Amino acid sequence: MPCQPSKPAAEAAPVRIRRLGEYATAPANLDALLSRLYAHRGDARPAVSLGELLPAAELRGIDAAAALLADQIQRGGRLLIVGDYDADGATGSAVALLGLRALGAVDVDHLTPSRFQHGYGLSPAVVDAAVERRPSLIVTVDNGIASHAGVARATELGIPVLITDHHLAGAELPSAAAIVNPNQPGCGFPSKHIAGCGVVFYLLAATRAELTRRGWFAALGAAAGRPPPNLAQLLDLVALGTVADVVTLDRNNRILVEQGLRRIRAGACRPGLKALLEVAGCRVEGVTARDLGFVAGPRLNAAGRLDDMAVGVECLTTDDPVRAMRLAQQLHGLNDERREIERDILDQAIALVERQAVGRGGLGGWLCVYGAHWHEGVIGIVAARLRERWHRPAIVFADGGDGLLRGSARSIEALHIRDAIDAVHKRHPELIERFGGHAMAAGLSLRRDALGDFRDAFDAEIERQLGTAPAVREILSDGELPPSLLTLHTADALRRAGPWGKGFAEPLFDGVFAVGHSSIAAERHLKLRVSVDGAAPLPAIGFHLAEHRGSLGERVRLAYRLDINDYRGLRSPQLVFEHLEPVSD
Repeated sequence: MPCQPSKPAAEAAPVRIRRLGEYATAPANLDALLSRLYAHRGDARPAVSLGELLPAAELRGIDAAAALLADQIQRGGRLLIVGDYDADGATGSAVALLGLRALGAVDVDHLTPSRFQHGYGLSPAVVDAAVERRPSLIVTVDNGIASHAGVARATELGIPVLITDHHLAGAELPSAAAIVNPNQPGCGFPSKHIAGCGVVFYLLAATRAELTRRGWFAALGAAAGRPPPNLAQLLDLVALGTVADVVTLDRNNRILVEQGLRRIRAGACRPGLKALLEVAGCRVEGVTARDLGFVAGPRLNAAGRLDDMAVGVECLTTDDPVRAMRLAQQLHGLNDERREIERDILDQAIALVERQAVGRGGLGGWLCVYGAHWHEGVIGIVAARLRERWHRPAIVFADGGDGLLRGSARSIEALHIRDAIDAVHKRHPELIERFGGHAMAAGLSLRRDALGDFRDAFDAEIERQLGTAPAVREILSDGELPPSLLTLHTADALRRAGPWGKGFAEPLFDGVFAVGHSSIAAERHLKLRVSVDGAAPLPAIGFHLAEHRGSLGERVRLAYRLDINDYRGLRSPQLVFEHLEPVSD
């Protein structure tokens, strides 16, 4: 049976560990282990070569978009980048700014909408703010595919809009001058999971090809001595945005991320990205995709959650290492503040869920909580924490300050959350003002007085799609590691064998260990000292699993990653477990 909290107010979902492959023997050596890991993920080899990237020509509309950009660059037009306020939007904006300048654009600026003043996307309010800068072309990054009113407003003012986005498109597209989005109808680009920063990178590559065809770089080089730019120098930022946006790492995305990681490890990355890693104590020469997702990404995201993402964009684009470090330290401080706010809201949200469970006689199929004074910038993280704790879709609402509630949704594999919200919207069009998102994450806005009716409607949709029984949380394991492979050498090799991430999961193993010691760290994390088959004891830590300490026995089954504890330059193997079960003798 899975381990439960000692005094559960709301029962967690049942957990099942399923091994991806059953073998008579454990892997004999590191090569055998790596072969198994790739086989489990449906790919026989690492994804590393830029030459294997999908061709840009397969993106619908990219030729027209590249021609539009080339025209503006050649005539010295004023380009305005309008990005999103998350890490993908910030990295995509930085890639656009740096790339367009490298291509010869002489007037490029950016405008990042405020989460609190403007909301998401190219809204009419954002366009009105953009008019003050007198752009000859607005280029959206990581948004725009649902911005019908904003594009209409720009068109009314005589400003063409080029949309670059990767979010799911609706039945009708905005009337933009050009659209590049692999998820628009009729686009045959095979990588539907490419992040917004990746779409921008592809557009820059197509624009470079168009400018080369026109002889632009020959003329520019004669006048200024500048050769065609090497756009691969932007891949460190593409890697950061791709990982931080938690898109599926298909082969194309893995190539983009791996090439970016190689640049970072070699010290050939942007000063701001280097500073973001260093302020968090991360060794740049050994950086992994996990470091981008859990170290650099949250610090960059903190600007958009609490303040102004323009700080993040400036950090990524400045060439001054001193300025970059100051901005990185500012972002680091914002992230610490975000953690404190998140911790307080999460405690309140957990208490609300548990009270609801008592009142309803159970948790139900999904989780929905609302706090009148909760910070809108962190409710997405809180929703993710609730989902992780109870393995149910979760939507957390906060007041938006304009008479509407802002909701942030996180889902489980069994439910496409954006489509579920869309289904409710189609049945009850009066309830939801705006919505958008992906399979696993979405956002929506409601009137305050519509929350109760929305809960009832979403209850019905959850029951229709998932039934009444709680979803089983399935942990996919790569099997058991023999004691001979529980080493620092193996942990190092696993780090380098990626990049790992969504859709190409970081290796997770399971096994039974003897428990020698347990303690609590930072009030929330469970630390253990474990051993197996007489081997030397290993430290193990389970983040946000402190509540399970009371149910520990002498032996436990752990589902864990083999990781490295790097403390003041002393490196040693450690287990990072995400699930534990007591084992009876």
